[in-house]
Amino acid sequence: MREAPESLPDAPPVRGNGSMEQVFEALRSMRLSGAVFLEAELTAPWSFNSRVDPEGCAPYMRPPRHLISYHYILEGECTIRLEGRAAVPLRAGEIVVLPRNDAHMLASGEGIPPIDAGPLIEPGGDGTPAQIRHGGGGARTRMYCGFLGTDAPHNAPLAMLPALMKVDARASAADGWIESSFRYAARESARAAEHAPQMVARLAELLFYDAVRQYVASHPREQRAWASLGDPYVARALALLHERPAHRWTTDALAAEIGLSRSAFAERFTRAVGEPPMRYLARRKLELAAALLRESTLPIARIAYDIGYESEAAFNRAFRREYGSPPGSWRQRAAFSPQSRPDAELR
Repeated sequence: MREAPESLPDAPPVRGNGSMEQVFEALRSMRLSGAVFLEAELTAPWSFNSRVDPEGCAPYMRPPRHLISYHYILEGECTIRLEGRAAVPLRAGEIVVLPRNDAHMLASGEGIPPIDAGPLIEPGGDGTPAQIRHGGGGARTRMYCGFLGTDAPHNAPLAMLPALMKVDARASAADGWIESSFRYAARESARAAEHAPQMVARLAELLFYDAVRQYVASHPREQRAWASLGDPYVARALALLHERPAHRWTTDALAAEIGLSRSAFAERFTRAVGEPPMRYLARRKLELAAALLRESTLPIARIAYDIGYESEAAFNRAFRREYGSPPGSWRQRAAFSPQSRPDAELR
């Protein structure tokens, strides 16, 4: 986003679908491009580590600054796991989006040692994308893998999304044409047809926007912050807070980072988001902690350190004030709540 003068009009108030409109305006400003680059056919048992490298985009487009990766399950089922998180089950018709292209493990089940996906990839040709054919001969899973890329210098929208989003394409209005469109997109990408990059990018964008729409619609507390993305100063501050929540931020440090005076920044942020920057950060850190408590087995002391608390005792006090009970007790109760299911969104 380009910097704007301090007299930039205020972000509009959130009414109805206003926040969603701001979300998509911010996402459209990133100018996404993309491709379907891999078709995988896997038979249980199997497990491999996966991450799209910028160099892997070279056959389809100039390597972008930022990558969004995704997998669309055509047939069968599998799990996906980010480091330190619970495994998330995936089934036919579901799409998983990783807005910041985090490294992840895909597997047919639990307890299978992963291998590197790189050596398994067979180059495509004659109208077919690159392929992986791998596994032990059991139940079959098929998927398409792809990416979106952007060169936008500041990615507040991506920074504010969870690390992993799962969308059921079967529940989408686009259900009737998603799979056939993916097949066509994969074939045209492999052929390097003149129109393929634009067509593939449009399809992937639509699926990505649908994932974001579902996420934002189900997180009303986040909608005002999303609506503030029309203000480049507030958007940059939010991106910094989401990208580096454990950093020892102060209002002065944030103001200096984005090029405003402390008072101008604090007033602008509070008016747009609805709370002061340090209060927003404190809440975000505790929400991250709650997700880790619910979705991982990390020790409480490690969680406290990872989100930026200097001591476990300080974290326990802050968590109890916000959630009404100490982290350990809250984790035990969360293990039996509906929100603790494995397909909960990961932050």
